[in-house]
Amino acid sequence: MRFSVKSDGNWRALRHRNFRILYPANAVSNIGGWVQRIAQDWLVLELTHSGTYLGIITALQFAPVWFVSLPGGALADRFNKRKVLMATNTASGVTSLILGLLVVTNHVQIWHVMVLAFALGLSDATDKPVRQSFVSEMVGMADMPNAVSLNSANFNLGRLIGPALSGIMIAAFGTGPAFLINAASYLLVILVMANIRESELFREPRTPGPTTVREGFKYVMARPDLFVVMSVVFFVTTFGLNFQLFNALMSTKVFNKGVTTFGLMGTIIAIGSLSAALFSPRIEKYRSTKFVYFSALTFGISILVISVMPTFESYIFMLPIAGAGALTTMIAANSTVQTNSDTAVRGRVMGIYQFVFLGGAPLVNPFLGLLSETIGIRQTIALCAFFTILAPTLIWLKFHHRVAVPSDISIAAVLKPA
Repeated sequence: MRFSVKSDGNWRALRHRNFRILYPANAVSNIGGWVQRIAQDWLVLELTHSGTYLGIITALQFAPVWFVSLPGGALADRFNKRKVLMATNTASGVTSLILGLLVVTNHVQIWHVMVLAFALGLSDATDKPVRQSFVSEMVGMADMPNAVSLNSANFNLGRLIGPALSGIMIAAFGTGPAFLINAASYLLVILVMANIRESELFREPRTPGPTTVREGFKYVMARPDLFVVMSVVFFVTTFGLNFQLFNALMSTKVFNKGVTTFGLMGTIIAIGSLSAALFSPRIEKYRSTKFVYFSALTFGISILVISVMPTFESYIFMLPIAGAGALTTMIAANSTVQTNSDTAVRGRVMGIYQFVFLGGAPLVNPFLGLLSETIGIRQTIALCAFFTILAPTLIWLKFHHRVAVPSDISIAAVLKPA
């Protein structure tokens, strides 16, 4: 029976065969990624009994985004995206395989975890801008916003299933099999990538000449609509998207709860995020720079409300609302940036987007932990909400009259000499 999806339906991106076969493989890979993330944290604690090492390894895994995501965007504009993604998935799969074998053979040491976490971070930072810009090639620009929404639902489904599955596996078999399963999930993605039909991709001819990161920056800076979106994303992700820190401190220091409750909080947020991702296709036509700002403002207000919730019950009641607000902002920002960028520079633009999405958090998070001990947990959360609301508002007031999308978004028109 032929697969059929309405051309104007909420699942219309699945009409495209390439996207349709990759979607379930990505779902398995997302679950595998969360399985490994939980297993890696547990392994570090088993080896060191140290929260300091846990923080160091987390930083090692995410630090490569500072110097790899921008060149990764240039790779997306210069080379065959499908082949680049096969290479990054191979590299990630090898790191998981090596770590899994070290664990199951009882040879693992903490320096192994540190090196392999950094290697995984390198491949992941290269992968993300390429993967995001590849979406439009699989489904075309008309269905790209819908594909972004479906991919967000896919990621949050993995966020719901992966941690629970990882906990069950660790209790039954230890951490080793978790890494091996994640390695297998990368293999599945590689096999599907090998079966993508390039003849069905929506490609446009590449612009001749060098594809420099500097040109990507010039393009974004010359586009107030894109600059505002990325600025809003930076403050939302740096100060607002700190649920793991907020929940850990509130559950243990304020509400006197244990690790089980902390895990439950993450699941509750994921429920809100998944709900927002599933609802997101219904509001695609409203996405714009203005929508991103007001969505971020709503999210910032929800964080402020969270900071003053007096009881545990009222606190967790607000979590899915905040999670939905955060994901609505991120989906709108991602699809707005991709839809309104020239194909010739889209990979570099998404590399810059990935940089601002993750760039501030590793620097700010340790400071927020220290601040919570100095001025208090609720006060720290309120301060984060303040920055999440104030900074985007100031940016919006300065640029709101210049955020219309240009009639010609080509790199030649945007960067033409004055």
